Amino acid sequence: MIRELGFPDRETFTASYERASAWLDGLDFPPERTVIGGFSQGAVMSYALGLGADRPRPAGILALSGFVPTVGGFTLDLERPLPPIAIGHGTYDPVIGVDWGRQARERLEAVGADVLYREYPLPHTIDPGFLAELQHWIQQTFSAGSSAPAASREPS
Repeated sequence: MIRELGFPDRETFTASYERASAWLDGLDFPPERTVIGGFSQGAVMSYALGLGADRPRPAGILALSGFVPTVGGFTLDLERPLPPIAIGHGTYDPVIGVDWGRQARERLEAVGADVLYREYPLPHTIDPGFLAELQHWIQQTFSAGSSAPAASREPS
């Protein structure tokens, strides 16, 4: 639950974060062979799972129309090395305004993250053109880590 955009409810966020963390930890392949991605609240959780202070680093983070969460008691680890991060956001998004995507890009670039950022003239949706570009980005992400991709996951 999000009462104020950018600041998820602590109790709901923590429960979702713990459940998604347990799911990721139970996968049969290591985090460095995983791209964590999501749309909207899935993007929020992808930032949390990929940058959470108590989480292993994934190969990459994919965040579509989301924001980096601020939650009491939750800490991000923004120390290097950071995984590559791809951010896409519609400029006409009435649900999570494009400024949230821009803020995420600025914050992550300021700490040295390699960020692929794209805006597209759409509402709260995914641009099919950006998805095509992301296929190449995922291939590059795994090539840089010298591992073949095992899967690209979206938290539920």
